[in-house]
Amino acid sequence: TGECYHTFRGHSAEIVCLSFNPQSTLLATGSMDTTAKLWNLENGEEVATLNGHSAEIIVLSFNTTGDRIITGSFDHTVAVWDVGTGRMLHTLIGHRGEISSAQFNWDCSLIVTGSMDKTCMLWDAATGTRVATLAGHRKEVLDVCFDYAGQRVATASADGSARVYDAETKQCIAKLEGHEDEISKVS
Repeated sequence: TGECYHTFRGHSAEIVCLSFNPQSTLLATGSMDTTAKLWNLENGEEVATLNGHSAEIIVLSFNTTGDRIITGSFDHTVAVWDVGTGRMLHTLIGHRGEISSAQFNWDCSLIVTGSMDKTCMLWDAATGTRVATLAGHRKEVLDVCFDYAGQRVATASADGSARVYDAETKQCIAKLEGHEDEISKVS
């Protein structure tokens, strides 16, 4: 119908990323004000404010069960949050540049992060421990994603190439070259 159900107000700066949870009961918003908010889609009310980053949040993503959400920030960190309580569970520290992308794999066991530091990192989602650093790009990593089986990681870079890594062996299994300029998204 094109009808607006709710207008969500509460951030003190621009909203730069948003995502529905898998059940379509919550909307998450990330903002230049360094916070993320969870909103109830049924009544439009704010459910939680996720505080903990020291710079703007530019990426957020729910896991496939909807009980966890990750937020990536220009403060070089990714935070893992419990959706039910709004409590921060882990801070993923290791990147030396702004976070550009972050995602859970399908079974919620791993997190992949991409950064302006030219690297991609794999993390254990349960413990927040870094599993591997996937390097090789000459410029910033702008986007990352898992395949649906969670066995491969794809990266897109400002160097005009994409790469595919085996999530188990951590080896680069394909270098995709041919674009004349940066690759901003990969899926």
